[in-house]
Amino acid sequence: MSEEQTSFLLVIPCLNEERYIGGLVEKLLSDNQGLSFQLIIADGGSSDKTPDIARELEAQHERVQYLHNPKRLQSAAVNLAVETYGGRATFMIRIDAHADYPLEFCRSLIDEAATMTADSVVVPMHTVGKEGFQKAVAAAQNSKLGNGGSAHRNAARQGKWVDHGHHALMKIEAFSAVGGYDESFSHNEDAELDIRLSRAGYKIWLSGKTDMIYYPRSAALPLFQQYFKFGQGRVRNILKHRARPHFRQMLPVAVAPAAILAMLSPLHGIFATPFMAWVWICLLYGCVLAYSQKDWLIILSGPAAMIMHFAWSVGFWSGLLRRGEGKA
Repeated sequence: MSEEQTSFLLVIPCLNEERYIGGLVEKLLSDNQGLSFQLIIADGGSSDKTPDIARELEAQHERVQYLHNPKRLQSAAVNLAVETYGGRATFMIRIDAHADYPLEFCRSLIDEAATMTADSVVVPMHTVGKEGFQKAVAAAQNSKLGNGGSAHRNAARQGKWVDHGHHALMKIEAFSAVGGYDESFSHNEDAELDIRLSRAGYKIWLSGKTDMIYYPRSAALPLFQQYFKFGQGRVRNILKHRARPHFRQMLPVAVAPAAILAMLSPLHGIFATPFMAWVWICLLYGCVLAYSQKDWLIILSGPAAMIMHFAWSVGFWSGLLRRGEGKA
C-alpha cells in the first residue's frame, strides 16, 4: 500500500492540555509531511486555553480541524471524530495529548498494518517522569510491580499478536464494524473495545518498530483517582463480557480486603500479616529500583505502587458493589 493511497485520521482527544497541544500538533504536522491525513483536535470542553489554541491551529493549517466533544470522554471524542471525518479515511490513529511520540510514528504504524495485515496496531508504552514524585510514579509503572508484566508496558524487540495493547492505529472499517468505543466507559474503553475486536475475528498486532512516551500523574491524589477509575473500568469489562482476567490483573484485588482484615489486628496480629507483607514487598521493591537506577528519589516508587494497587482494588470492589446494587 503506497503512502499516496493511504489516508488516515490523527485524532487527539484532549481536556485542559494548553501546555502540550500546540507543540504536539506542530510536531505531528511536520513529521507526516507527504502523507494524506487529517488531524482532529477533539476537545472535551477545556476550561483553559486549549480551545483557543486549537482554533488558531485550525486557522493556520488546512489539515487541522477543531471538534467540540460535548460528552467530554476520550471514547466519545474518538467516536465523534470517526463519525464526522472518517468516511474517506482508511485508518484512525489515536494520539494522547499528554504524551510524546518518536519520529515517523505514523509511517511505522501504517507500514506494520500493511505488512502484517493487522486490523489494529498497538504500541508499547514507556512512562517517563520529569522530576519529583512523577519520576517515582514512572519507575513504578515501568516495573513489574506496577504493570504486572503487561506486554504493552514493555518495549517489544519484535512485534507479536496480542489480545490488548495501548491503542495507536486501527482500521476504520474494523472500528466501525464493532461499534467503536463504548461511551459508557470513562476508563478501560480500549481494553473493552479490544475484547469485541478479537471476538469478531479482527487481529491486533503489538508493534516492534515504534512506541510512545507517557507522562504520568505527578501527585498522589490524581494518581489515586486515576487508578480508582481503572479498577472500576476493569470490573465493568469482566462483568460485561464475562471475560476471564489474567492472574496478574487480579492480584491487586486482594489489597483492599487485606487492609480491612488488618483492622482486626488488635484481636490477633495474624490478621495484619497479608497487608504488612504487601507493604514490605512494595517498599523493598522501591529500594531495589532506586539502587538499580542510582537515583534515591526512586525509592518513592514503592509508596507510588501502593497508591496504585490500593486505589485499583478499592475501585474494583466499588464497581462490583455498585453493580450488585444495580447502580452500574
